[in-house]
Amino acid sequence: MYRALALWALRAGIDLDDLHRLEQLARAARIEFPAGGASILLNGEDVTSAIREAQVSEAASKVAAAPGVRRGMREEQRRIGRLSSAVMEGRDIGTVVFPEAQVKIYLDADPEIRASRRAGELGAAVDKVAREMAERDQRDRTRTEAPLTQAPDAEYLDTSRLSPEQVEEAILKLVRDRTSNGKEHHKSG
Repeated sequence: MYRALALWALRAGIDLDDLHRLEQLARAARIEFPAGGASILLNGEDVTSAIREAQVSEAASKVAAAPGVRRGMREEQRRIGRLSSAVMEGRDIGTVVFPEAQVKIYLDADPEIRASRRAGELGAAVDKVAREMAERDQRDRTRTEAPLTQAPDAEYLDTSRLSPEQVEEAILKLVRDRTSNGKEHHKSG
């Protein structure tokens, strides 16, 4: 969602330090996730590929630091969550947006591995991607509004040595353990 908003801000030529204009965009944006797919629509346009561009990734972290933007996106994320069961990912989903979520997982990996994976997606140099990721992580950990941190009740999952299929299975196991395959799970004692 923040990437979509950052894309819109970049396209509109909005200064990423203009907190008022960014908040206006956040409140006006119509961000949708069509059922049954992995696409994202911004004001009716499929922006799935465009939001993965390097300049959008960098801008998304800056846009996400704006308190008004975070408030606007949080309202929209909670609206989506009220509609039905949902799987959401983000740097503050388990701590701020849905602190009472039944299942929370904090995915992590060694910085070098994260950079290598992302560089492979982008077709970019690993050292450049690593530097940008470190800057983004630092910015997100130190922002005033909803800083990046692991929720105390989130399961930590280090994906450094796991394949995508192994990560998926580990996540599904955690979900099954917490939900008994969709039925509410009560721990005794």
